[in-house]
Amino acid sequence: MKNLRLVTRLPQQLQLQIDGETLVASAIDAESRRAFFASSANFIYTVSLPSSSTQEQQLLQWSKTATQHSDMEEVVLDPGDRIVAMDYLMERESLLLGSSDGCLLLYNVEEKTTEVVGRLEGGVNTIASSPDGALLSVTTGLGQLLVITQDWEVLFETSLDPQDETIDNTDSTGGQSRSAISWRGDGKYFATLVAPESFSSPTKLNVWERESGKLHSSSDAKTFMGASLDWMPSGAKVATALDRRTEGKCPLIIFYEKNGLERSHFSIDEPGEVAIQALKWNCNSEILAALVSSGQHDVIKIWTCRNNHWYLKHELRYTKEEGVKFFWDPTKPMHLICWTLSGQVIIHKFAWTTAVSESSIALVIDGSHVLVTPLILGLMPPPMSLFHLAFPCAVNEVSFVTNNSKSHLAAYLSNGSLSVVELPAPDTWEEFEGNGISVDPCCSDFTLNNCMHLTWIDTRTLIGICCYSEHLSSTKIRSSEASNLVDKHDSLFFIHEIELKCSESSVPGSVCSSGWHARVSKKVQLESSVIGVSPNPAKRGSAFIQVSGGKIIEYCSSLNLLNMCPPAQFSGIGSDLCFPASCPWMTAVLCYENGMTEPLLFGLDESGKLYMGKRLLSNNCSSFTLYSSVYGATEPVMSHLLVTTKQDLLFIVDVNEVLLKDIEVTIDGLVSSPARGKQNKEYITVWEKGAKLVGVLHGDEAAVIMQTTRGNLECTYPRKLVLVSIVQALVQKRFKDAIGMVRRHRIDFNIIVDYCGLNAFMDSAADFVKQVNNLTHVTEFVCSMKNSNVSSKLYEAYISFPDQCAIPMADNESSPGLFLGNKVTSVLMAIRKALEEQIEESSSRELCILTTLARSEPPLLEQALNRIKLLRESELLGLDDAKRKLYPSAEESLKHLLWLTDTEAVFSAALGLYDLNLAAIVALNSQKDPKEFLPFLKSLECLPPAIMRYTIDLRLGRYESALRNIVSAGDAYHEDCMKLLNDNPQLFPLGLQLFNEPDKRNQILEAWGDHLSGEKCFEDAALTYQCCSSYQKSLRAYRACGDWRGVFTVAGLLELKREEIVQLAHELCDEFQALGKPGDAARVALEYCSDAERGVSYYIMAREWEEALRVAYMLSTHDLVEAVRDAASECAASLIAEYQEGLLKIGKYAARYLAVRQRRLSLAAKLRSEDRFMDVEDDSVSETSTSFSEMSAYTTRESSASVMSSNASKSRAARRQKKGGKIRAGSPGEEMALVEHLRGMALTGGAQNELKSLLVALIQLGKAETARRVQEAADSFEVSQRAAVKLAEDTVSSDRVEERAHTLERYVRMLRDRESGHGEAGGTWRINALSPPVTG
Repeated sequence: MKNLRLVTRLPQQLQLQIDGETLVASAIDAESRRAFFASSANFIYTVSLPSSSTQEQQLLQWSKTATQHSDMEEVVLDPGDRIVAMDYLMERESLLLGSSDGCLLLYNVEEKTTEVVGRLEGGVNTIASSPDGALLSVTTGLGQLLVITQDWEVLFETSLDPQDETIDNTDSTGGQSRSAISWRGDGKYFATLVAPESFSSPTKLNVWERESGKLHSSSDAKTFMGASLDWMPSGAKVATALDRRTEGKCPLIIFYEKNGLERSHFSIDEPGEVAIQALKWNCNSEILAALVSSGQHDVIKIWTCRNNHWYLKHELRYTKEEGVKFFWDPTKPMHLICWTLSGQVIIHKFAWTTAVSESSIALVIDGSHVLVTPLILGLMPPPMSLFHLAFPCAVNEVSFVTNNSKSHLAAYLSNGSLSVVELPAPDTWEEFEGNGISVDPCCSDFTLNNCMHLTWIDTRTLIGICCYSEHLSSTKIRSSEASNLVDKHDSLFFIHEIELKCSESSVPGSVCSSGWHARVSKKVQLESSVIGVSPNPAKRGSAFIQVSGGKIIEYCSSLNLLNMCPPAQFSGIGSDLCFPASCPWMTAVLCYENGMTEPLLFGLDESGKLYMGKRLLSNNCSSFTLYSSVYGATEPVMSHLLVTTKQDLLFIVDVNEVLLKDIEVTIDGLVSSPARGKQNKEYITVWEKGAKLVGVLHGDEAAVIMQTTRGNLECTYPRKLVLVSIVQALVQKRFKDAIGMVRRHRIDFNIIVDYCGLNAFMDSAADFVKQVNNLTHVTEFVCSMKNSNVSSKLYEAYISFPDQCAIPMADNESSPGLFLGNKVTSVLMAIRKALEEQIEESSSRELCILTTLARSEPPLLEQALNRIKLLRESELLGLDDAKRKLYPSAEESLKHLLWLTDTEAVFSAALGLYDLNLAAIVALNSQKDPKEFLPFLKSLECLPPAIMRYTIDLRLGRYESALRNIVSAGDAYHEDCMKLLNDNPQLFPLGLQLFNEPDKRNQILEAWGDHLSGEKCFEDAALTYQCCSSYQKSLRAYRACGDWRGVFTVAGLLELKREEIVQLAHELCDEFQALGKPGDAARVALEYCSDAERGVSYYIMAREWEEALRVAYMLSTHDLVEAVRDAASECAASLIAEYQEGLLKIGKYAARYLAVRQRRLSLAAKLRSEDRFMDVEDDSVSETSTSFSEMSAYTTRESSASVMSSNASKSRAARRQKKGGKIRAGSPGEEMALVEHLRGMALTGGAQNELKSLLVALIQLGKAETARRVQEAADSFEVSQRAAVKLAEDTVSSDRVEERAHTLERYVRMLRDRESGHGEAGGTWRINALSPPVTG
């Protein structure tokens, strides 16, 4: 779906030297970008061609350049001889000229010299060089074919018609016969065709081999038209023209294969008397141009083929007097160069544009027809269409505009006239299916000369760019028009503003294709050539005009002002909207920027660079379009930019991201390698190479239409656009449209709740049900609900979810009776309520309500069964009212419920209702075996009601209900009640609430206490026993938990005798000593046994020195004081020895740690120097680094593989932990084990308290010197331990170990200096009075 648009037309007039002189031949130097023209007076004219896009700013100046500024040289020939053929030889940088007398001349372009290289009998007819320039093929007027090398050696010479060597190759008038040569693109073959003597004489197309000169193949003899011949550069087929004038039919263009067989053909749809003078393929074999001559004018027709159909895309008309000829630029496939006999050279620059308008209507030009298809109604790849518009002659350009309920199409025809048709709203076009609508040209007093860029700026106003110059115009300008020109030498391009009026009254819903009047209301000259025009969507009567170089000017129509000088019609556009280069593909759209709608310009240049104003968005773009997610807007605001790249990737970018970020949609920019296991969602891979965007379907359709190189149309629905459309519908609360898109595109239904938010959706549930109004769709929605926020996980890569979507979903167990926080249950409850309020009673509604109950989490099966139970009861009553008929049968409802949920759960829920009949019906409908459930139900039926409920509750695990039912059964079942309590201890609190009798309560309390004792909860058990006055068990419980105060309190409650209490105290002392609680044993011995010696000894065992000394002095017993003194002295000596030994261990461990750390760092540096990890894959780096960190100082490179397994390392770590952290020399964990061991050597809080108590007791006993030695030893040990830990922490995080800086002695000094500087004592256990004197 493409149309060929004329981007710009650049004419130049050569000033010929002699009156009556005409141009006769042309050649082109593709490398140096220059064209050569030979005249009938034997002059060679050289014209420089515009080369690259950087020179487009000088295009207008090129058009004004005359021959006096170009090269011109005369070739001297014999009198009467003239140049008839010419070709450029690139290697020699010369022109090979052929004359009518048979002279071959080599004209050096640079040196302006001429050399005769040969002479052929019969004169030269055609010269054609091979694609590689190595060979030259020449035909003569006598019908001879010569193939010559660059050294002028003849490879072979033969007759053009080898089957008839004696044929006379002169026409009846004595002139030379015309012939044509065309080489295949690879140069292996070439084809020749001789023009027939008359239009009824058959000839053959011959294909020759390059090297041998043999005839490879020949076609059947046909009446070919003239010498029209051209081999497609790709080599697929050869184009020729078939003359059918004898049949009174128009010519055919026939395509032949290399083997001489006809492949296909098509008719040019012209009168039978026309003749095809020339056929030319462009350099990429995509376009075929033909010069067609009729009695009135000469026309260059341009075709392209899609879906095996040849479309006439453009016509260029010239007068017979101009004698136009043409050739394609050999390096620029869209550049057509025409030249006339009088020396006019015109460069036509074309560009392919999408035939799909912004309103998604395809308008495909096919000759005099425009094929119309609204894509919203269906995809019809051309040449199919919904209907077509028929015009008087070929259409060159169309412009389309839609406004409210009407659409207007303007067509610029090849004869210079304008046609306009008014169509009704596109949604009514189905009635035109298969029809053809004839369109008359507008009534006007002007002719649009070489019009380009026809654009609507209002529903009654058009603008077009015309190339206006009297001596350069292919269509003569009327005198009235020429008088309006400012200066025909000052400007070539003018803006024509055309005002349209319709004399016929418009009937709503009808087509208005006649009665249109057009007049040029304004002409404004331009100072540069125009590249593109786009209407300004933000302002009526305005358009953006792009001139050479990418500069943008805004044209504003001012119909209410009569005399406007040209500058007043233009307003300067800021540099942000101008393009850095000329962009033949340009569009202006509305976008939101900073909360306001602003027009943005997007442009694509020929090199594939996509710009938004001056910003580069992509440097390898092949096509682009824009999509609007706005629903039902008359002027849609574009929300997304769609880009296809040359790597066949489709990007969909939010316009807001383009505006906010400096993004570049390139392969190096957005295409990033996805993480393993994740799909890259930044782009979509295009399924067929070379497919391009032709249009989109805006709004809820969210479709992207692409066309392949074959011509097929493919419609896709990118997930990102679909989600954006769904979100847009949800924001606008169009729930019916949203659920329709969700179902159509298989999107998770949870997005409807997750995006709106749980609370917002529950508030809108009634609107949701009312809008959807389809119980089948509501049921699908209900069955798809999940508790987690599914959508944010599935679609977070495509769209952003608002903050309210992240509602934490509470677990069902944490709030079993509440719906708040349970997404599924909350949503389904809101839907159920809305169904009951918004939907009329019906069988479908009831089934939908049952679905909401069954799909709740947990399923509300009892409520569902209660509804079914009511239906069953009404059926049993035999009610036959109208309301009953609105509901389904109980059996149907039950089967629906069983289909939705587990049958066992439904059966259990039926039992839970204590309705045995209902349970039996459920069992029967769930395919259960009657032998299994009937005996069970019959046994339940024989039980008393309370026991039946109790039995059912036990089966269902409803123990609280079972307890209530068994209690209600009476005292006869009290043993069963106690058994239930003992089996389910959580019921003891409820059991106490259900019984009032003291005996039964005490029995429950005692059983509860026994349970707590069994669970080792002795304190709770003791209190529970006391509540039921079971003091013996309470005493045992206190004794078991070691609470001697509780024991003696309960002993008092039991009123034990003095002897029994003393005996109990002795037993407790022995127990506490065995349990490692000598302090408690000491208190019991002193308070209840009155045994001071035993109590003091227990205090000494507990190392409570101060308390032991206090008791000894309290009793004034010298022996006890001495015992305390001796024990304290012995403990002091033991501690001093321990601290000294610990100090040695700290030094040894610190030295070992430093050695291991230094060895590890040396090994790591060695591995890095060998670049060991440079080639490791990303997903193995973490594993390798982990393994490296576990390498010990003795691990070699060869053995590193033994620690690669993370499972093995975990098991080793577990074994080390079980062995108490034993340090194994050379193991991978030795380094960290040493650090942990040093940290574990720190003094604990209990050890510090015992040390402080010992120091105080020694001072009180007069052993201050001993206390000082103990404090010094402990202080040295503690400071060394802290210094070693600090040393390890500093070196673990460092990559270097310095021998002088990282030593234990240095860290000890630093620690002591810091403590002395801050006046810190270092620990709470130290006694300042024992500080040693400062020496030295």
